[in-house]
Amino acid sequence: MANGLQISLKFAAEMTQILQNISSPVFRIIGDVANSLGLHTYVVGGYVRDAFLGRASKDIDIVVVGDGLKLAAAVAKAIGKHTEAKFYGQFGTAMIRHKGLEIEFVGARKESYKLYSRKPEVRPGSLSDDLNRRDFTINAMAVSLNEKTFGELIDPFNGQHDLENKLLKTPLDADITYSDDPLRMMRAVRFASQLNFKIDPASFEAIKRNKNRLKIVSPERITDELNKIILSKKPSVGFKLLFDSGLLQVFFPQLAYLQGVEVVNGKGHKDNFYHTLEVLDNLAVNTDDLWLRWAALLHDIAKPATKRFEAKQGWTFHGHEFRGAKMVPGIFKQLKLPLGEKMKFVQKLVLLHLRPIVLAQEIVTDSAVRRLLFDAGDDIDALMQLCDADITSKNEYKVKKYRENFQLVRRKLQEIEAKDKIRNWQPPVNGQIIMEVFGLKPGKEVGIIKLAIREAVLDGLIGNNFEEAYAYMKTVAKPLGLKVFREVENPQQVEVLPLPSANKSDSES
Repeated sequence: MANGLQISLKFAAEMTQILQNISSPVFRIIGDVANSLGLHTYVVGGYVRDAFLGRASKDIDIVVVGDGLKLAAAVAKAIGKHTEAKFYGQFGTAMIRHKGLEIEFVGARKESYKLYSRKPEVRPGSLSDDLNRRDFTINAMAVSLNEKTFGELIDPFNGQHDLENKLLKTPLDADITYSDDPLRMMRAVRFASQLNFKIDPASFEAIKRNKNRLKIVSPERITDELNKIILSKKPSVGFKLLFDSGLLQVFFPQLAYLQGVEVVNGKGHKDNFYHTLEVLDNLAVNTDDLWLRWAALLHDIAKPATKRFEAKQGWTFHGHEFRGAKMVPGIFKQLKLPLGEKMKFVQKLVLLHLRPIVLAQEIVTDSAVRRLLFDAGDDIDALMQLCDADITSKNEYKVKKYRENFQLVRRKLQEIEAKDKIRNWQPPVNGQIIMEVFGLKPGKEVGIIKLAIREAVLDGLIGNNFEEAYAYMKTVAKPLGLKVFREVENPQQVEVLPLPSANKSDSES
């Protein structure tokens, strides 16, 4: 009896929470307009779920037993000012934006699917039909907005109970639910990762059976769910489920190839899949930057391709940072991720991710720090965050030593940057000056001299100033058979052109 009373009190408290969440005037307006039109109207799905969880939500789904477009038009008129309304007649939906809220209206419907299509045949239906087609029981609850039943909860699949038990279950047969709309399998993993829920064992087995149905879903929609998993508080939860279910192997096999440990002569290497997830989790504690998290996910992506066993050294992954950087554009294209600056940022961090770690193992020289600053540019702070997260050894002494050395590297970075201004640096003598002094046109010789000046400054052979760089330029030009055509005493005498980026060929001018 006491337990029943406890559940009743909890239910009453949660219903109070629901009523508070639908106490906004906009819900009363929707209900009043629905009453005037004689339409049964409900707020459904994610908004109801989040209200139970105490999570704020700006996305509101309204289901109307009848004409959703008609109700949306009348609601938009009733709200009046500060309202943007869009109507999608071909889909039978409408969207109203009002004071930060996005309210979608749709008529209750029933759906049926053909075997090789995600596009359902849609027909008008009842509220029961509409809730039957939902992905999970926690999203198959509705709250009435009509006057006589305002705030009444409709929960045909006991979604409230599954919320309390942090369980993801499908309302109907899981095989049918996932086969009809395979994206729901990704959504199951995403909700488990975001909400820290468990997937019902029978439902998880159905995902395993239906994993190959994911192939009919567009990469864009899969990646949208994947990005939400990456941005969850502890992304490893979602990625372990993706791997264990077989979904990851279907749409992102390169990442799945990291899993496993090979042993030769009693020597094994670490499991690079679970190491990658640990790095991603470490990084997630300190940043919500999606693309920095992508860099963590891909930093060791080429280890399977570069793995070798050497008798003296054991397992090696030489050059995996270079191979990995080359793989990034193909992976971004495959997953329909942006191919511009975001991809280049991830590629740069994959390429450079070992550099600070190597510095932390050795004596930190000024020249090595200059080179790191030059190559990383404005992304140096992001790179250091990634490298901090990459320290995952179980050896506490080793971790302590790494972290102490990392602090030394950070101090050196700050000192060199303050002294030499290397971040986004351009050498004191550029290509335009070289061409002016030696009477050259753009070509190989200009590239050779410019590269030599850059390397000499970075190595500390000459100072980062015009006078020393100008003198060194003449030294480099001499073996090339070049003679001075015109002296330039001041760089202001010549129009300064931008220095090619560090990624360009050394021979470019």
